[in-house]
Amino acid sequence: MKNEEPLPWWREGLRFSCIGCGRCCRGEPGAIWVSPIDEERIACWLNIDIPTFRIKNETQRWGAPSLREKEGGACVFYTLETGRCAIYPVRPIQCSLFPFWPHVVRTPQSWEQTAQMCPGMNQGRLYPAQEIKFMTMLFPRVNRM
Repeated sequence: MKNEEPLPWWREGLRFSCIGCGRCCRGEPGAIWVSPIDEERIACWLNIDIPTFRIKNETQRWGAPSLREKEGGACVFYTLETGRCAIYPVRPIQCSLFPFWPHVVRTPQSWEQTAQMCPGMNQGRLYPAQEIKFMTMLFPRVNRM
C-alpha cells in the first residue's frame, strides 16, 4: 500500500475574493517577509534604489528582512486615508498569497478565525485544493512553523 498524504479539510476548495478592505494590512504585529525580488519590484514601483528602500521600509526585527510597521501594527504601506495598500500591484508575495497561508489553512478553526477579520473569505471565487496547496508551498520559507 502506497503511503499517501491524507486529504486536507479543504479538499473541496475554499472561497475567497479580496474586497480591498485593508484589514489584512493592519492589526496585530507580524512579519511580512520581503525577498530580493519583492525588494526590486517595490523599489522600482517607488522609483527609489534598493538600499534606500531597505533603509526606509524594512526591519530585521523578525530575524529576516520584513516590512516595517506603523504604530499599532499597520504595514508601512497601508494608507489610512484610502484604507488600501499603496503598493498593491507589486505587494510582496506573502501578501498576494493571503489568506492561503499555511497557518490559516491548517484547520477549519484557524480559517474561520481569520475569516472573522476578513470579509472576503468564504465568498467569491472558489480556489481548488490543488491551487491552495501550491500557494501554501510558495509561502516564504523563513516563516514556516
